[in-house]
Amino acid sequence: MILESSSAAETFRLGERLGREAGAGMIFCLDGELGTGKTVFTQGFARGLGISEPVSSPTFTIVQIYEGGRLPFCHFDVYRISDAEEMEEIGYEDYFYGNGICLIEWASLIAELLPPEVTRITIEKDWSRGFDFRRIRLTGPGEALLDAESPE
Repeated sequence: MILESSSAAETFRLGERLGREAGAGMIFCLDGELGTGKTVFTQGFARGLGISEPVSSPTFTIVQIYEGGRLPFCHFDVYRISDAEEMEEIGYEDYFYGNGICLIEWASLIAELLPPEVTRITIEKDWSRGFDFRRIRLTGPGEALLDAESPE
């Protein structure tokens, strides 16, 4: 599924829609270059789960857990992971196979640790369509949570 967003607000709303529909045990793998809107998407996703506290990328802590929504939300940022052992040290399997929802920014960096049934989300800029335009590709079980109409 390919969706388009022409603003940060639309990217946020797409994340919010997906968060509203996501279920326990789902894992969302989010990739895209720096500045493509991964954190904005994640903030919307958290809002869709009913989380009202501020959400930012846990770049130095690797994982941040939010309990204030309808399900526990485990937000990973693995940008600074140098090897799989670091993920083992934080007990990633407890999160991946727990009763919450995981969203992993820069997930391609730990591809070998991911279970087969994940939803992959890639956010790309298309400069020919303008500074704020984003193309958002969704593959895997999460596709069924959204229709391909628009990010609103």
